[in-house]
Amino acid sequence: MLHEKSCGAIVYRKFHGNTEILLIKHVNSGHWSFPKGHVEGNETELETARREIKEETGLEVILDSSFRETVSYSPKKDTQKVVVYFLAKARNFDFTPQIEEIADIKWVDIGYAYNILTYENDKVIVNKAKSAIKERV
Repeated sequence: MLHEKSCGAIVYRKFHGNTEILLIKHVNSGHWSFPKGHVEGNETELETARREIKEETGLEVILDSSFRETVSYSPKKDTQKVVVYFLAKARNFDFTPQIEEIADIKWVDIGYAYNILTYENDKVIVNKAKSAIKERV
């Protein structure tokens, strides 16, 4: 059994009094999710999340390690994948998609994200993030 690990974040911003999160559409699968990617070398989970967000979106973020959610699934036969998500507050709002991997990026109201996200696991995480963000702002 092959084990894979990725890290990413629910990136958020306050915009005109609303909380918005950043969603990305992947080129290969066409699904909407959050920025994330594989751990490289001896990176920590937080280092991986920060690097992947920067690579995929061009955004600088402040990561919140007190919010840590994991998702496990099997993307293909004999492979088990774990994805670790943190909360991340955007330091800048203008994104630049990584053309090789990202088909589209958009800021959406956190309450509307549920309608766009492809996977049920991501919808559950957005609900947890929504509560966590309310506590932080």
